[in-house]
Amino acid sequence: MLVGVARTSTLEQVAGLEAQVRDLKAYGCDDANIYREQVSSIGEREQLDAAINSLRSGDKLVVTKLDRLARSVRHLGELLDVLEAKGAGLVILSMGGQQIDTTTATGRMMLNVMASVAQFEREMMLERQREGIAKAKAEGKYTGRKPTAMNKADAVLSLLSSGMSKAKVCEQVGISRASLYRIIKEHEAA
Repeated sequence: MLVGVARTSTLEQVAGLEAQVRDLKAYGCDDANIYREQVSSIGEREQLDAAINSLRSGDKLVVTKLDRLARSVRHLGELLDVLEAKGAGLVILSMGGQQIDTTTATGRMMLNVMASVAQFEREMMLERQREGIAKAKAEGKYTGRKPTAMNKADAVLSLLSSGMSKAKVCEQVGISRASLYRIIKEHEAA
């Protein structure tokens, strides 16, 4: 059986999700066996987990591109280990213009090589990004994201002193627990 996974990072990327579903169907995935999700690759991937849990020996997990599946070479390796333990394979419909099928020795080798190159490219992009940020900071052109939670420190401290629980303060002010504790720590240090 072919089990497809289609993923976009945001809810606004409807056309991208539809294109992936179209390609998965064209490959032979039945619509009932295509798992769809619109979540960042670093978020909780419930549909990917459900797709993997549905696999049996001899099945193939199908994705349109590698970046729709794994966040890194390490994550890809972990997913491949899970698929191998289930006796399932992985098919990537488009990877550098090639179709990859890990049920073949050549497919496994090509996937490892191409995944390593993709990881290298990602790391180089992040390095260039860090260099650009450092240069912009040195020139005084980069200020970073505005600290929104710290702007709410007075309200947070006032609500806490009135006896409101930390969870309720976070909910009412619209900040995370981590931000709340940073505000508390900074106030105690002052």
